[in-house]
Amino acid sequence: MANRLAGETSPYLLQHADNPVAWHPWGEQALTLARTQNKPILLSIGYSACHWCHVMAHESFEDAEVAAVMNALFVNIKVDREERPDLDQIYQTAHQMLTGRAGGWPLTMFLNPADHMPFFGGTYFPKTPRHGLPAFPEVCRGVARLYQQRSADIAQQSGALRDMLASTVPRPAGDTGQTGLDGLDSAPIRSGRDFMLRGFDARYGGFGGAPKFPHAGELAFLLRRAGRGDGQGDDAARDAALTTLIRMAEGGIRDQLGGGFCRYSVDERWEIPHFEKMLYDNGPLLGLYADAWQLSGDARFAEAAESLVDWLRREMLLPGGAFASSLDADSEGEEGRYYVWDRGEVQALLTEEEWAVAARHWGLDSPPNFEHAHWHLRVAAPLPPAQAAILASARAKLLARRETRVRPGLDDKVLTGWNALMIEGLAHAARVFDRPDWLALARGALDFLRTTLWRDGRLLATARRGRAHLDAYLDDYAFLLLALTELLQADFRADDLAFARTLAETLLARFEDKAEGGFHFTADDHETLIHRPKPMHDNSMPSGNAAAILGLLRLGRRLGQPAWLASAGRALRLFQPELSRHPGGAATMLMALEEALAPADVNAPACTDVSCSMPERVLQAR
Repeated sequence: MANRLAGETSPYLLQHADNPVAWHPWGEQALTLARTQNKPILLSIGYSACHWCHVMAHESFEDAEVAAVMNALFVNIKVDREERPDLDQIYQTAHQMLTGRAGGWPLTMFLNPADHMPFFGGTYFPKTPRHGLPAFPEVCRGVARLYQQRSADIAQQSGALRDMLASTVPRPAGDTGQTGLDGLDSAPIRSGRDFMLRGFDARYGGFGGAPKFPHAGELAFLLRRAGRGDGQGDDAARDAALTTLIRMAEGGIRDQLGGGFCRYSVDERWEIPHFEKMLYDNGPLLGLYADAWQLSGDARFAEAAESLVDWLRREMLLPGGAFASSLDADSEGEEGRYYVWDRGEVQALLTEEEWAVAARHWGLDSPPNFEHAHWHLRVAAPLPPAQAAILASARAKLLARRETRVRPGLDDKVLTGWNALMIEGLAHAARVFDRPDWLALARGALDFLRTTLWRDGRLLATARRGRAHLDAYLDDYAFLLLALTELLQADFRADDLAFARTLAETLLARFEDKAEGGFHFTADDHETLIHRPKPMHDNSMPSGNAAAILGLLRLGRRLGQPAWLASAGRALRLFQPELSRHPGGAATMLMALEEALAPADVNAPACTDVSCSMPERVLQAR
């Protein structure tokens, strides 16, 4: 049996193209083979920058003995969750339902070949028993026996699981006869705000304990509350958002040398990150740091924004103008190796004066903070203004040395939605800081998406090295629509407006549930899968439904499109009961509700300049 991944575009799939495992990409060929041979499907989902994906690949997928077990018992399918978020979303939800535990990557699911329903699953499994986890070869043998011996139980479980998946899609509370934006209740906004502030860590910033994620949606919501222009600015929301953004900017989650933010912090202090850098985190964070500077005038926010764009331009910008997806956490087989330091190496590079300043500021005069052996830089002490030039010299020397190391892997595929998030962040920050060079970066990425990933009136999801494919998802359309509304405010182009109109119309035609409201994650002509989600909550990225509502509200109001506003209203009424019960994790939907109720007051924090409104040229171009 041959490995069939060599012809794929995904760097993650190509990482596995030489495995002795007979991997297939997801597709009809593999699904038909499983049915014909009556073999369960072993579905493995991961992504290029995932540390534990690399660990499981090295331990098991590169091992001939483990591969022989997998090949004998299963049809093996490898999926890049970034190219196929539809599959990842469905099977992550199913994993949680089956196991009662949160999922993650690598996701390992075993599917019935007849209907693709999962009947067993987990995440990372070691080759040999460790940390309370069974050996992966034994898991495989046990699952194969389960499939052969308990088919009736599997069928019964599949029926129950299908019902549980269906129950996650909200249903209308009843026909009230309300239309447009009528019937919306503001109560969830207050309860959501209170929920977020109850979880706020006043000492270190952020929400909850370790591991600690940026939670960009929550921060955006709180900044909007803080920056209301109606005299009702929320001081508690302001303090929570600004404290968090400062602590993140001063922590190890931010690359103190090269700029940009890592995925999350493994500790509550933001000190030691999981070192992967994702485009989808940094786009929204750029916009947040621009808003924080606009609200407070604190130069630390401006510096964090500028260094983020420097990193983006230096490490993520691809030929043609689009941005790569991510940087790996690992290099030379070790997580964080590229980023951490030995004290002696730093001392050898710097003058005595530079060392004295850098050691105090970045904590190099303290015990090692990374695996008890190395130092990861974070702001340990404030920097006197008189020492800024000295630290800048030290930073330049360390960055130059770091760039001679073996670099983490770059996932250079272009993802439409992720690029849209960065375009929105760049356009917003360019307007706030008056940076035409940042605006040019945003325009370059947009022009790439329009020329490469817009074909025959439809968006494609991904492109790499001249090959674009896969139908785009709700997130791609919604995030790009929001990016265009931001670009139109920064610098009007008539063809951007025309593109935005077409995107909105296509989104409504292909994704909207006309009968019950809201938007499906996949288009009406998408491959039929075991479930068709209609997600409301944010995860690592904003909710596609919330982003679609925001885009339709903003553009629909400016262009006088009552049908678009009616669709936004139907969606909000559909989600409002769940939003009222569980506002946590739905910050973007709360912002959409707030904007539906009070569009003039919350469009941007503390933004009173005429530039904050859609240019009059937009209205004239209708």
